[in-house]
Amino acid sequence: MPANKPSSTLLWIAAVVLLVLHQDFWFWDSEQLLFGFLPIGLAYQAGYSIAAACLWGWAMQFAWPSHIEAMADES
Repeated sequence: MPANKPSSTLLWIAAVVLLVLHQDFWFWDSEQLLFGFLPIGLAYQAGYSIAAACLWGWAMQFAWPSHIEAMADES
């Protein structure tokens, strides 16, 4: 399935936003705990990792070479 332009553009914008959000300098010196035991910086990075996995899962819908996979199934 070829990527359509609006979804592809939105994907690139989301990737750039995620890249910028990766620099979480606002939590470097925070001693705040989430749920009473989890440092807020670590919780942020866990959430960031989940968001990154979702973004790349979404990217695979557009980038997966299904025509090559179909060709391999034929032979």
